[in-house]
Amino acid sequence: MKNQKNEQTQASHSFDDPLLARQLFGEQNRNLHRIASSLAISLHSRGDKLILEGEPSQIELARQVLDQLYGLMRSGYPVYPNDIDYAVQAIQANDKVDLKKIFLDTIYITAKKRCVTPKNPSQKSYIDAIRSHDIVFGIGPAGTGKTYLAMAMAVAALTKGEVSRIILTRPAVEAGESLGFLPGDLAEKIDPYLRPLYDALHDMMKFEKAEAFIQQGVIEVAPLAFMRGRTLNDAFIILDEAQNTTAEQMKMFLTRIGFNSRTIVTGDVTQIDLPSRKKSGLLQAMDILQGTEGIAFTFFHQKDVVRHHIVRRIIDAYEKLQAKETGTETLPPEQS
Repeated sequence: MKNQKNEQTQASHSFDDPLLARQLFGEQNRNLHRIASSLAISLHSRGDKLILEGEPSQIELARQVLDQLYGLMRSGYPVYPNDIDYAVQAIQANDKVDLKKIFLDTIYITAKKRCVTPKNPSQKSYIDAIRSHDIVFGIGPAGTGKTYLAMAMAVAALTKGEVSRIILTRPAVEAGESLGFLPGDLAEKIDPYLRPLYDALHDMMKFEKAEAFIQQGVIEVAPLAFMRGRTLNDAFIILDEAQNTTAEQMKMFLTRIGFNSRTIVTGDVTQIDLPSRKKSGLLQAMDILQGTEGIAFTFFHQKDVVRHHIVRRIIDAYEKLQAKETGTETLPPEQS
């Protein structure tokens, strides 16, 4: 069996549109190099034909990646370098996945004229849940696109007139810090906590337009405490970093939701900064609200991280170090 696994073979692959094939290969075959590196094979182009060398199973994966990316390009989708990484990851996880059903689901066109689309099945499930439920919880590690996709859906809903405002909120909690000890007035104190929401917003629309909406109250960015006593009608509401809400804060927030409003709650239950005596409102919500009509939960795992490929390697390295120091085996996300 070992010899079969390490057996090297050679195969050829061709495409019916030479011009499109060269676009797929990338400038100086950069896209091919990216696929070859990810799958530990060799890829060489001869005109519009490819020569693949490596283990048979990896060659078959490469064929599927190439064919599906080629199909996306024929459908008018502009394949970016990171899309190649996402395609490889998705097909490695499930060789039956149809990338067209994921990548061609355009959510929004950003100010930079880039399409915001899901990049893996988990993200696709997430946006489908947002479209069909009043409240959606997106739970998983950083880098899985929870907040960014929620922001894209919110801006798209505002642009289409489906809601009249966007409300973005976060609990102002960090390990070992208190707002009272930070310098400046209230706005200056809370700004660092809300900055990631501003960053995502400014990536969706031009700075001047975003700031005008904020001044007009069409977009509100505020700490969670500012939600108390309000009823939020006709709004798209995003609660970010929800793992740092207390049980009382989560109940307060969820009961603020009014008519014609949609709510997204995002968080990472492995990054709770609350004092040990305080139970996370996100953990409690997971316990008591799953299965409730109108509420959906989407769980992301480490394999769903869509940041730069080197980030995945850094995360893997730290996980290996932690396992070595604690003498424990790190379970795959699906088993942990």
